[in-house]
Amino acid sequence: MKVRRVGASALLIECPDSARVEDWRAELWRRREAGELEAADIVPGARTVLLDGVPPGTEERLAGWEPAPGGTRDPGPLVEVPATFDGADLPDVAEIWQVSVEEAVKRLVETPLTVAFCGFAPGFAYLRGFPEAWSVPRLPAPRPRVPAGSIALAAGYAGIYPTASPGGWRLVGHTPLTIFEVRREQPALLTPGTRVQLVQQ
Repeated sequence: MKVRRVGASALLIECPDSARVEDWRAELWRRREAGELEAADIVPGARTVLLDGVPPGTEERLAGWEPAPGGTRDPGPLVEVPATFDGADLPDVAEIWQVSVEEAVKRLVETPLTVAFCGFAPGFAYLRGFPEAWSVPRLPAPRPRVPAGSIALAAGYAGIYPTASPGGWRLVGHTPLTIFEVRREQPALLTPGTRVQLVQQ
């Protein structure tokens, strides 16, 4: 783990892998809730965690903290996502995985997922949990419009489009859930650390 200063009041923690990012995110959120850490924002990424709005001396305090590994820390909340697996790219994903479409769907519903970080669009969560061997490439060219609620795969992640937008991920299905609603108390349904289970409808 490396810590770099970013501007006058931010720190960037660089981690060796996404699992360690989640360990640090959970630890930092826990310490902030307990009043042990002052930070305006804690933002996980693919291999980093950004702490913004931290006071002087925070970098030295981080050096003495050791986050609990994933098997021992408290799990995040679980969101079950009803899913219909009718995506246009599902047959291609099955072919890349060298399995039948039915087996591909079985993999999708049996794999526990976790929100690693959010980005691309408000409420868009990058879900990790698939083995590296299941990584699939993005489309050669993005679609001009992907409907809201589309469930898609790219690289080693799954994602659910919160709103209609262009997108180059491979579509495997859709959900009727509203993933992002600005008028809700918590607009984003899926936030870092949330566990996600796709449930076939």
